[in-house]
Amino acid sequence: MDLSQFSGFLVFLTIFTMGFWLMIFLLTFVIPYWLFGSAMEAWKHRKQNKVAKK
Repeated sequence: MDLSQFSGFLVFLTIFTMGFWLMIFLLTFVIPYWLFGSAMEAWKHRKQNKVAKK
């Protein structure tokens, strides 16, 4: 394996690893944070609508 193949392999490995960690970050932090935030917003709006109807 010469230097160009080795550097290409390192570039591939770097991009693959970055994608892997980005996927892990999205699945463990961003998506649950987004779901929890939207559920809390919906709950807040429902509570405000109940108060406004009374």
